[in-house]
Amino acid sequence: MSASTESGVVEAVGKELFIGGKWVAAQDGKTFPVVDPATGNELCHVADASPSDGVAALDAAVAAQADFAKMAPRERGEILRRAFELLMRRQEELALLMTLEMGKPIAESKGEIAYAAEFFRWFAEEAVRIDGGYATAPNGAGRFLITKQPVGPALLITPWNFPMAMGTRKIGPAIAAGCTSVIKPAAQTPLSMLALAGILAEAGLPEGVLNVVTTSDSGGVMEPLIRDGRARKLSFTGSTGVGRKLLEQCADKVLRTSMELGGNAPFLVFEDADMDAAIDGAMQAKMRNIGEACTAANRFYVQRGVVDEFARRLTERMRALPMGRGTEKDVVVGPLIDEKAVEKVTELVKDATDRGARILTGGSAVDGPGHFYPATVLADVPQEARLTHEEIFGPVAPITAFDTEEEAIAKANDTEFGLVSYLFTSDLNRALRVSEALEAGMIGLNQGIVSNPAAPFGGIKQSGLGREGGSVGIEEFLEIKYIAVAL
Repeated sequence: MSASTESGVVEAVGKELFIGGKWVAAQDGKTFPVVDPATGNELCHVADASPSDGVAALDAAVAAQADFAKMAPRERGEILRRAFELLMRRQEELALLMTLEMGKPIAESKGEIAYAAEFFRWFAEEAVRIDGGYATAPNGAGRFLITKQPVGPALLITPWNFPMAMGTRKIGPAIAAGCTSVIKPAAQTPLSMLALAGILAEAGLPEGVLNVVTTSDSGGVMEPLIRDGRARKLSFTGSTGVGRKLLEQCADKVLRTSMELGGNAPFLVFEDADMDAAIDGAMQAKMRNIGEACTAANRFYVQRGVVDEFARRLTERMRALPMGRGTEKDVVVGPLIDEKAVEKVTELVKDATDRGARILTGGSAVDGPGHFYPATVLADVPQEARLTHEEIFGPVAPITAFDTEEEAIAKANDTEFGLVSYLFTSDLNRALRVSEALEAGMIGLNQGIVSNPAAPFGGIKQSGLGREGGSVGIEEFLEIKYIAVAL
């Protein structure tokens, strides 16, 4: 990939705030840098919004809400459909942009653009399927009319690990439902969201319906908007710790909330599992997005009779993965997002080995430039190790043996999180028993990927509230209104 191609992709994206359908500089003129995690080099600078810029964005969303709510559902759907087509048409350059700011390999970035676009196609179809009801009162003296209306202006906060898909997963249902929004992307990866704003404007989205504020001060900009009272919805994807703080802030104005928070996914392999499928699933569940995913397999529990074979084969696959800058051909393991991420993974691996875990491959950070950590497999990981209780967010696979089904379920559920669990077995009865017993909002049964725009995504316990995607995703942006009719 030539330097001129990379710089051209970066230069093609707006670097200012997108408010009221216009590109505007931050009111105080400040900017902050966007850094390539593979090299440590600055890609560009983008506008650094202040609290007053956030208020301006909310002003624009509030001003546009009434007219947008009246727009015909079909028209809203057509905007999303056109945006879907534009995303797919520009998949190559958008993928390169994402790789430059986030680090994931180009092949994965292309996959994310396609995944992100599907949320627009899905919710383009859901926009015209918002339903209601009509019923007779039990005493026959009246009628019930049930309708659904947009919840109102929404605040959307997205993470850095899926900078395009986490945006479309929130923006898609908001537009389909008739809600305007203010979206704040992560400071590490603002360029994908700015590119998406341009695409939606090109697709015909009215001014003020989507407003993008990029900032290095997330709390300082967003908390005043949450406490303002005019926004009526907050959708957040990020850490459980931040989610708790946002829930406290939302309580002040009783904002409707949906939260997709942290994960600690167990990956269970029973002795009767198809081992080829289990290894393939493990590679998908662990190495998608370099392990920087809330759905990543965080703990591998393998039945004792096959644990050695599983560990050997997984180690062979992990050891063979090419590592390097995501723009390089055939690279699978790109850089982690920043040095802090490398430090956390290093600490977790050291803690595990200090407690008796064995390193089968990898196990130590790579000298810079860039924030690299190799694909790593650990064996004999004790339950008290930190990485069995904390989200790793890196390419580390810790393996622990179990003996009985009951033991596997107990270990899998021994966490405050409950986003996703993976299960590999050839026994149908066991598959159903264990799937029902696992405390998670999603189950990967004999497969290592669960995410799909047409399915409800979300967790239980401290992994979040509500669901995104599927037929229920639009409901998060709709209020039910009951009209009592006297006859």
